[in-house]
Amino acid sequence: MFHNAARAGAVIAAGCAIALLYPAAPAGAAGSVHLHKIYYDSPGTDNRSNSSLNAEYVQIKNSTSRGVSLKGWVVVDASRHAYTFPSYTLGAGKTVTVRTGVGSDTSATKYQDRRAYVWNNTSDKATLRRSGGTTVDTCSYNSSRADYTMC
Repeated sequence: MFHNAARAGAVIAAGCAIALLYPAAPAGAAGSVHLHKIYYDSPGTDNRSNSSLNAEYVQIKNSTSRGVSLKGWVVVDASRHAYTFPSYTLGAGKTVTVRTGVGSDTSATKYQDRRAYVWNNTSDKATLRRSGGTTVDTCSYNSSRADYTMC
């Protein structure tokens, strides 16, 4: 019986040591606001038509359990093309799509109102920043074999 108790103690001690290597998530840390997808090479010919420009987009997902104000938050590419969110709250569990071209903003889609492409077709880097400039997330791609990347 002593051997079994000693083994059990050793297993418990090892489990505790492993648990210390992986800190627990802070209370209430249920998700994040993050870059979700970049569709960087719109289908068809890059003819700068509004429909082609709007087929190029970046998506931001709120995986928290409450709405998050994105007022003043910025999405920027490596060439410093920036989109700044107006007064806007991204609902809990929701995704917002930021399209390059012109359109009417809705709760699920925002438009940059540009007449030229933002995202390079082969490589680029998206950065999401809070209104104060703190980087929240980045997402890079380096491939011409796909039209989009999941972040």
